[in-house]
Amino acid sequence: MSKVILVTGAGRGLGTDIVREALAAGHQVVATGRRPEEVEKSLGGPQDNLLVTKLDVTSPEDAEAAAQAAVDRFGRIDVLVNNAGNFFAGYFEEITPAQMRRQIETNLFGPMNVTRAVLPVLRKQRAGHIITLSSSAGLIGQEFCVAYAASKFGVEGWMESLRYDVEPYGIRTTVVEPGFFRTELLVDASTTWPEPTIDDYAERTTATVAAWKNMNGRQTGDPAKLARALLAIADQDQPLLRFVAGADAIEGVEAKAKELLAQAQASRELGGHLAYDDASA
Repeated sequence: MSKVILVTGAGRGLGTDIVREALAAGHQVVATGRRPEEVEKSLGGPQDNLLVTKLDVTSPEDAEAAAQAAVDRFGRIDVLVNNAGNFFAGYFEEITPAQMRRQIETNLFGPMNVTRAVLPVLRKQRAGHIITLSSSAGLIGQEFCVAYAASKFGVEGWMESLRYDVEPYGIRTTVVEPGFFRTELLVDASTTWPEPTIDDYAERTTATVAAWKNMNGRQTGDPAKLARALLAIADQDQPLLRFVAGADAIEGVEAKAKELLAQAQASRELGGHLAYDDASA
């Protein structure tokens, strides 16, 4: 069944793959980006089932305009794919407060802005699906990813809780946690690389930046396959609440789950002693 799918960050990387796969499957697509002319060019020019419109996810006004444009052109919105994001790499002390705020503004408040604009449409329809791209870094803290992980951990909590807000109106939610895919996240247009400013971190920063740049384009995950998987989820009557994407991500999540269970058991044991101490005070 054909759906109207709104995709953010559609100008390159995974966003472009999602739009291409959706169009090939016969869906009507609203492809958005900060530079709509570049989005349209990356998708091969105008197409009957394609609307390209400007959207900087940090702008609530842009989000409102994009949602209205989608309804004006196609009459409804069935699926929102919150894909747009960026990456501020580096160790915490070398990331400025302004950079940390920009990271969270884009990766957390950005999808919130777009979702806030789209939700009235979905509620009126009493149907819809919100898919938001998180990351395995939204579940597992990683070295050199403190700002990115903070933003994606926020996405996880927001989406997990949003489910309960919107479920009564026939709206489904899915949060996606990819591992390493060739999504162009590590290209300079998406990543802000740190300059070594603190001697204690300098050697590690230099080595880590080199390693990550060398990884770009060589990640094991195929973004076209991920795009097809997301469309399959969008077609499910009861879509997955959480999609851990890629063998590396699944392995990491399984290890994190075991670690959490072990920490819970250790906490139970400590808590028992604390309760005993409190009772005897």
